[in-house]
Amino acid sequence: MNKNQNISFQVDAGGSLKGCIRVPGDKSISHRSIMLGAIAEGTTRISGFLEGDDSLATLRAFQAMGVDIEGPDKGRVVVHGVGLNGLQAPAQPLDLGNSGTSMRLLSGLLAGQAFDSELVGDSSLMSRPMRRVTAPLAQMGAEIDTTDAGTAPLKIRGGRRLQAIDYQMPVASAQVKSCLLLAGLYAHGRTCVHEPAPTRDHTERMLNGMGYPVDCSEGAACLDGGGSLAATVIDVPADISSAAFFLVGASIAPGSDLQLQHVGVNPTRTGVIDILKLMGADIVLSNPRIVGGEPVADVRVRAASLHGIDIPLEQVPLAIDEFPALFVAAACAQGRTVLTGAEELRVKESDRIQVMADGLRALGVDAEPTPDGMIIQGGDIAGGTVDSHGDHRIAMSFAMAALRASGPIRIEDCANVNTSFPGFVELAANAGLRMQA
Repeated sequence: MNKNQNISFQVDAGGSLKGCIRVPGDKSISHRSIMLGAIAEGTTRISGFLEGDDSLATLRAFQAMGVDIEGPDKGRVVVHGVGLNGLQAPAQPLDLGNSGTSMRLLSGLLAGQAFDSELVGDSSLMSRPMRRVTAPLAQMGAEIDTTDAGTAPLKIRGGRRLQAIDYQMPVASAQVKSCLLLAGLYAHGRTCVHEPAPTRDHTERMLNGMGYPVDCSEGAACLDGGGSLAATVIDVPADISSAAFFLVGASIAPGSDLQLQHVGVNPTRTGVIDILKLMGADIVLSNPRIVGGEPVADVRVRAASLHGIDIPLEQVPLAIDEFPALFVAAACAQGRTVLTGAEELRVKESDRIQVMADGLRALGVDAEPTPDGMIIQGGDIAGGTVDSHGDHRIAMSFAMAALRASGPIRIEDCANVNTSFPGFVELAANAGLRMQA
């Protein structure tokens, strides 16, 4: 875990967000660009790579398995691929820090290797549920040891012959889907993963872009094992999950008019925009284009009067990482906002339902946590102190709440903001947030 746990944010009340900014590169795509570039044939060149702790954990893991990786240097990375079977046994456990994406996806990729490996992380990551990936991997023939609670360390035994699986996911999860597809690269036969609701499809898009066919239809993603990936050029768009804080901040702060450049608007990720629009937000997309197989646009957001809604169930998987910010929008909206079907939020970097409810209540907001969501009655936000519990998205969400607060907000335990958004404090301050770390 990041050692500087005493880092806190101090954000003065009021202000507005204006200008034109570009948030860092998409974390999900950055992870996958390293993973797939490493097992491709040839040299993959990446631009826009997110130089945050999580993505760097993935990069270092593949370096530890013998992959020659140059950079990152101002978002540019060069990965010299070793092919599907060219990874080497790491000399020690692979430390993935705070990154659940790294651990869950790597468990699938490493299940098909000839060597043993072990995955570890910080105290938060070591407490997160991993049976959702280890159980279906075991059905494929993988052998992975966990704690009795089903958590890391994950001890993966090499040399196991994997068999393709036709798997019905009980809960929509892009991490589980991607894990099984990566294992399917090494499996005998055709692996199909069926999802109960659409989730982000960056893995499928990137595999197809690297010449490895993935069939996506009728709620399933299928691929045949034993093929090969061809190196490519990847331009990582700005992360919509990072843009979400500014989308909410500019929506709730009077006088705001903010342009966000080169934002990834993959339809499996735009739940935050759609939900905000349902609440009355003024958000306009322009200059739509396709970059490296991913849809990208510039996004303009202006202050608007928001109203509470019942969040549609079908939008929940499309905005699962953005709900901390959306809870702040709900706190500033007229009327009641109700979220259901989001129990996944309880097993993220923190219990995001409980931690956000506690923080909102500390600021005088009527927020009632439920087993699978929250009920928020919009109204005034007071100043005060909140604890982010080391969760980067909690910290950045409460920073934006200060735009509508009646007094300053102090946010404790903010060191892990660097996991997803290096430079957040400077960028937010330049846009108009009255904050300092």
